[in-house]
Amino acid sequence: MQKSVRYNEGHALFLSLLARKEGTKRGYLSKKTAENSRWHDKFFALYQNVLFYFENEQSARPSGIYLLEGCTCERAPAPKMSTAAKEPLDKQHYFLIVFGHDGQKPLELRMEEESECDEWVEAIQQASYSDIIIEREVLMQKYIHLVQIVETEKVAANQLRTQLEDQDTEIERLKSEIIALNKTKERMRPYHVNQEEEDPDIKKIKKVQSFMRGWLCRRKWKIIVQDYICSPHAESMRKRNQIVFNMVEAETEYVHQLYILVNFFLRPLRMAASSKKPSINHDDVSSIFLNSETIMFLHEIFHQGLKARIANWPTLVLADLFDILLPMLNIYQEFVRNHQYSLQVLANCKQNRDFDKLLKQYEANGACEGRMLETFLTYPMFQIPRYIITLHELLAHTPHEHVERKSLEFAKSKLEELSRVMHDEVSDTENIRKNLAIERMIVEGCDILLDTSQTFVRQGSLIQLPSVERGKLSKVRLGSLSLKKEGERQCFLFTKHFLICTRSSGGKLHLLKGGVLSLIDCTLIEETDASDEECDGSTVFGQLDFKLVVEPPDAQAFTVVLLSPSRQEKGAWTSDISQCIDNIRCNGLMTSVFEENSKVTVPHMIKSDVRLHKDDVDICFSKTLNSCKVPQIRYASVERLLERLTDLRFLSIDFLNTFLHTYRIFTTAAVVMDKLADIYKKPFTSIPIRSLELFFATNQNNRSGEHANDKSPRLARKFSSPPPLCITSRTSSPVPARKLSLHSPVSARVGGLDLGSPLSHQHHPHQTSQSASSSPTSSAVLESASLDKITPESRTPVPEPSQSSDAGGEMSPCRSPSTPRHLLYANAERTCDKDFIIRRAATNRVLNVLRHWVSKHSQDFEMNGELKIGVVCLLEEVLRDPDLLPQERKATANILNALSQDEQEDVQLRIEDILQMAECPRAECFESLPAMELAEQITLLDHIVFRSIPYEEFLGQGWMKVDKTERTPFIMKTSQHFNDMSNLVASQIMTHTDVGSRANSIEKWVAVADICRCLNNYNGVLEITSALNRSAIYRLKKTWAKISKQTKALMDKLQKTVSSEGRFKNLCEPIFTVCCEMSLQNETNSTEGTPNFTEEGLVNFSKMRMISHIIREIRQFQQTPYRIEHQVKVTQYLLDKTLIMDEDTLYDLSLKIEPRLPA
Repeated sequence: MQKSVRYNEGHALFLSLLARKEGTKRGYLSKKTAENSRWHDKFFALYQNVLFYFENEQSARPSGIYLLEGCTCERAPAPKMSTAAKEPLDKQHYFLIVFGHDGQKPLELRMEEESECDEWVEAIQQASYSDIIIEREVLMQKYIHLVQIVETEKVAANQLRTQLEDQDTEIERLKSEIIALNKTKERMRPYHVNQEEEDPDIKKIKKVQSFMRGWLCRRKWKIIVQDYICSPHAESMRKRNQIVFNMVEAETEYVHQLYILVNFFLRPLRMAASSKKPSINHDDVSSIFLNSETIMFLHEIFHQGLKARIANWPTLVLADLFDILLPMLNIYQEFVRNHQYSLQVLANCKQNRDFDKLLKQYEANGACEGRMLETFLTYPMFQIPRYIITLHELLAHTPHEHVERKSLEFAKSKLEELSRVMHDEVSDTENIRKNLAIERMIVEGCDILLDTSQTFVRQGSLIQLPSVERGKLSKVRLGSLSLKKEGERQCFLFTKHFLICTRSSGGKLHLLKGGVLSLIDCTLIEETDASDEECDGSTVFGQLDFKLVVEPPDAQAFTVVLLSPSRQEKGAWTSDISQCIDNIRCNGLMTSVFEENSKVTVPHMIKSDVRLHKDDVDICFSKTLNSCKVPQIRYASVERLLERLTDLRFLSIDFLNTFLHTYRIFTTAAVVMDKLADIYKKPFTSIPIRSLELFFATNQNNRSGEHANDKSPRLARKFSSPPPLCITSRTSSPVPARKLSLHSPVSARVGGLDLGSPLSHQHHPHQTSQSASSSPTSSAVLESASLDKITPESRTPVPEPSQSSDAGGEMSPCRSPSTPRHLLYANAERTCDKDFIIRRAATNRVLNVLRHWVSKHSQDFEMNGELKIGVVCLLEEVLRDPDLLPQERKATANILNALSQDEQEDVQLRIEDILQMAECPRAECFESLPAMELAEQITLLDHIVFRSIPYEEFLGQGWMKVDKTERTPFIMKTSQHFNDMSNLVASQIMTHTDVGSRANSIEKWVAVADICRCLNNYNGVLEITSALNRSAIYRLKKTWAKISKQTKALMDKLQKTVSSEGRFKNLCEPIFTVCCEMSLQNETNSTEGTPNFTEEGLVNFSKMRMISHIIREIRQFQQTPYRIEHQVKVTQYLLDKTLIMDEDTLYDLSLKIEPRLPA
């Protein structure tokens, strides 16, 4: 009898335990038994090259073990069975494990999923140590080969080093011999003087020999120099030197800016503070200019060191200079921490008219070049990121064995640490600087912009329609020139106010009388109802108008009617206005009295929830508050950002805009959409428990603060979208409630909105006392009609109920205008339910976010079909909700209409249309086209091309990547258009053969560039000046000699205007078509040196706010249209590709016109 094989059973059990927990592949498989050929399900676990199987997943001991070393695994066809069993067998997938010796039956396994079957086969095929040993042998052979190469290179290096030493010795010997020969020649010279003169033929031969020797030496050195110039080391050194030269120029400009800050602002204000009637005290001066003088002295020393290094060129050693700068960074840290406070102090000081007048006098100095004090205070904040970029570029061209490598890396790391802090401060103070810049543009000034808690939202051009008379608009045509010219307004939206200004020809703003609208007094009406008497006005204006009904507490109510240039613009304006009104409403409901001053108040609800202000492992807060009086997020995980987006208690407009602008950097649209779907479908499981507790705790606070609310009529005003708060009832007799509809103006005489009146109290006035005494305390959700105005193309009109003469006809604020009277009690009972309140608040939040997303970022849904389908499915599911309120139903339908409708008609020209026109035969020439028309059409084309860039291409600096053509195609098209226009200018000048014609063309192009400057098209100025500075044109000295002095002076002025030094400091106009280079440089300077994520993996949301601010400015420039009529004949000439020559052709033509002079 054969003995059984012994094995270490304990170790086998240990391996089986590891296989169950850490196995490469685990799962249930059907195993075929050898006795009766039946299939049994077993739990298999693969660990290294051992396969265990168990009776089930909870079994502690394995039922069997298979050693897989040397075996093969492959798919097997399904066995042939009877016809009755054919269908279930088709769903099974089989594979065999064949062992590597005779006598062992193969192991037959099967499963239902084909993908799982393939994974099992692949995992078993790779479970072999022999393959690993073979790979190890191959790697060892490669390693030995590389070691041999390294040793060979070391030997060769030693030999070269020895040869160099020998050559150095030989050179020294030859030098000594030359010196000795020279001395001998000096001693022999008197004897040669007395000798007879040499034969003339011998002299000629020696002269020819000397010439040949010199020519051979020069040729040899020329080859050596050319080889070095083409070498990678020389290219790297050239780039390194260029970086250093640019750094010196930037440092010179920065020291000059600090000099202006200290000598034109700090020291004069110190003297003013010491006068008999000071407009500012010394403490405020110290707070505004903390460490500014010390920073100037520090950088003067640093600048002098840089200039000394340049004097020792080509030897450039910079590390020791940064070693001097790094210990002084604590001065910068104090300046950074004080930066926000300094701007707040400056804003407060500007409220003093004497100080404001004195400051404007200082800023009018020619050295300031139109820049304001806050601009100079911000320059030190941008200097550290500039150093980081310079060091990054230096390290890219510094060899790893370079002596400065470690010092430069250490300096870069220290500066990056400071940059993170500075980036947060710049992000927090960007809003203050923006407000002060707008306030300075307004001639009359605007005190509300000196409120540091006021947050800028958006700006743009709107048309103000004539005043409303008796509720009807006067009949004016939309295309009326007088309406566009006289009614054009520059509007600014802030979190608390809406400003309406007119712009003068010089670019300054003038505040209209009554042009400061407090949003707490406003009601937004996005479209006119079908039953309204003003329906004719909406038809005339193509549903592009919206209204702001202003009800000041101490004046008569009035209505402001504004007209948007497009439907998309209207959707963006109304979305932002409604959200700002909602933020004010939420702040008022969380506090007893709405405060209009700049005091920083934190509601009790925020103090109670530590997740809103206390740092944690997944979130870090800033000291600055957002528009909802909640601390801004500095760093946070994606989960916490999504949690803030869906927090039912509040939704800050600045957070929402920043999130929608930048979410593509740290997450995807699918993740955001899944979160919104979860909030709608499972609000109680998706919202943190603490948030829900405080949600209802706020209601209790509102219940206890009812009498305080009675004293504040501002809390009882209408707002634009449903709040995520429930309002409790009162036991006292209710006052007549205002109709909560945004479809009709509300008289200022009507009483305030009773936030506490239940629906049942408003049904019959004669039952008020009974219901007040008998009904329990109930809560209701505020509703309004802002969300249901997402687009003008609303196809679901909500009928207004007929107005009744009795008191019973008045509506409750919690009742929809379309709610039938018999459903009033049912809705009242529903609103008392906590579940119903949460579901309604969650639905409103989802619709609110989707409204902003669809109206402002419609391109997301145009480019992502899956996202659009997901939103449509979610909205259709919302419509099927039986508890959906009428306003929510209409809002959902409007969002669906916005998604389902075709591309809106764009009355503005597109570059594709102009290119089609350019294909027609060209009949005009350059001499027959006026300079004014050329400048206007260049401006029109530049703006159309710049307007076509989607803002997503500005994210991630894709234009600097290798695949920039695929990532940023429109930015590349803008760059190509710039090059084509510049080539056209150069080609047109070079087509003339005589000097006079070329000089006339240059003067005409300079005139065109000057007109572009007057049109604020600096991109066009740069296109023309760059063409005139090309080597093919710049070298034509005879042509430039014919140019007048006035034209040359004008060209120098234009070149200085579009110079890129000092971050385009000379571009001071408020509205202009920016160069794409400026936009990209601002984006790079703001984001380079600061990562998108922290070391802990949190999103740098302060950086996201900076990116959002830049994108908002870019979109503002894109949406500011030029009212220039398209001239087909001019654009056909400008876009004619046949006129353009390449650089080589231009230079060859230039050489033919004016050949090089002989040396």
